[in-house]
Amino acid sequence: ACAAHDMGAGHPESPARLAAIRDALLARGLLDFVVEHDAPRATREQLARVHGAAHIDGLFELAPTAGVEFIDGDTVMMPATLEAALRAAGAVVAATDLVMDGTVARAFCSVRPPGHHAERNRAMGFCFFNNVAVGAAHALARGVERVAVLDFDVHHGNGTEDVFADEPRVLVCSSFQHPFYPGTARATVPGRLVNTPLPAGTGSAGFRAAIERDWVPALDGFRPEIVFVSAGFDAHRDDPLGGLRLEDADYAWVTRLIVAAARRHAGGRVVSVLEGGYDLAALGRAVAAHVAVLLEE
Repeated sequence: ACAAHDMGAGHPESPARLAAIRDALLARGLLDFVVEHDAPRATREQLARVHGAAHIDGLFELAPTAGVEFIDGDTVMMPATLEAALRAAGAVVAATDLVMDGTVARAFCSVRPPGHHAERNRAMGFCFFNNVAVGAAHALARGVERVAVLDFDVHHGNGTEDVFADEPRVLVCSSFQHPFYPGTARATVPGRLVNTPLPAGTGSAGFRAAIERDWVPALDGFRPEIVFVSAGFDAHRDDPLGGLRLEDADYAWVTRLIVAAARRHAGGRVVSVLEGGYDLAALGRAVAAHVAVLLEE
């Protein structure tokens, strides 16, 4: 379902992204150590925890049976889009249940369309439903009292910030190139919101120093009971859409930092969700580095 969503020839958010990830995981032998699950559709109740009824209904009504519908210049619905978006959000709900029930230690949701730009009442930036927010809200509905969402995509996670702006049980930390699309970011709010803007050209050393400075004390102060990751890989130096200069090893490093924080506070529970990443070779390698660390004991 996620591969059937196709916004047109030449669009960077293409079905080939999932194939590139699977090929890289297979090449590194990582698929031998994971359990794979098909994603259910997210229910309207699950979506309504983070999206307004008008937004949900609007996407159902707009979904074409033929042709395409443009939400913005970059965000296009075609006949397979709604099903893919429902499955992408549903994957994070299912992963949350698997991790919270102790069936798996950690989970990576290899899904598209991405979600972190989708605001409570607006689809944008390749995103329709906010997948990671749907999962985080599901954890809250199951009784978790403190949830962290960590976003290292090259673009600011404006949608996630918008959804949880008034939710004290959720800590959102987002690193991103600035100024850059979508040109948003509230000021940091201690204990609630940590924004880490990075100038174009920032490489490994600058990224790592900023994450250690901003995220580690915020996580240790908040003590999340489960950690969600908006795992965008478009800050990679080879990515055509971004201007940061991260290496494959930086994704292993930040994942290890996240898992360490989850072990300190959340029983090691991590649910990671694919966001951006548009150079296929770099995407595959970076995801493989990320998943390899999630697999570490």
